[in-house]
Amino acid sequence: MSTSASSLSAARTRGIPDATVARLPIYHRVLKSLSDSGVTTVSSDELARNCGVTPAKLRKDLSHLGSYGTRGVGYDVAFLSYHISRELGLSTPWGVVIVGLGNLGNALVAYRGFASRGFEVVGIVDTHPDVVGTTIRVGDRSLLVSPIADLESVVSDRHAAIGVIATPGEVAQDVCDRLVASGIRSILNFAPVVLSVPDEVEVRKVDLAVELQILAFHEQRRGEEPPLIGQSHPPAGYQHPPRGYEEALHA
Repeated sequence: MSTSASSLSAARTRGIPDATVARLPIYHRVLKSLSDSGVTTVSSDELARNCGVTPAKLRKDLSHLGSYGTRGVGYDVAFLSYHISRELGLSTPWGVVIVGLGNLGNALVAYRGFASRGFEVVGIVDTHPDVVGTTIRVGDRSLLVSPIADLESVVSDRHAAIGVIATPGEVAQDVCDRLVASGIRSILNFAPVVLSVPDEVEVRKVDLAVELQILAFHEQRRGEEPPLIGQSHPPAGYQHPPRGYEEALHA
């Protein structure tokens, strides 16, 4: 079982809320940054501020893991980081296979944060004949790009635990099905589709367009007008609602 599935499953067994599990990687990243800067202890107020949460929420989240703070002193940075790392299942590197070596796939392969956060890219798979068989530099190693026909053997032979889908949307479900059939139980999906998976498979979807749309929604709610890029027109046949319509909706 992969790190996301195993950590979520274990957390649910002990009653740790999903929202808390989702914040643990943020705490771990900030603690690592503090440690790299030579900080040995940190107060809950300072740690919470660096993580973008309230001190009360931070203390409640960490209480699910055990009591690792000392009143009047704060948290031992290295000790707390170790326990969160263990909780997330990061004490041993997890193998990652990336399917799709387009612009996004290349960016993921080049990302140096995998190794420092407990993940190792062990396989790269693509369909394009110009790409398959080439050698890609991944950190201090070189990986041969495998053909899509070898996906199952790449997962099995290299002990991959997490599948990353960076393909066009029209082939993402097929890739997902093959990953699941090969034993993958945790998938990170960058394709612009919603994947159908069995209950025991954990899928995390990353959609940059959706995130931008959410930001646009909040910008609009603040009354911000976007800079004029191009003229926007309502669809043909559209009729503006009568004056006072929107006010009545929100009354």
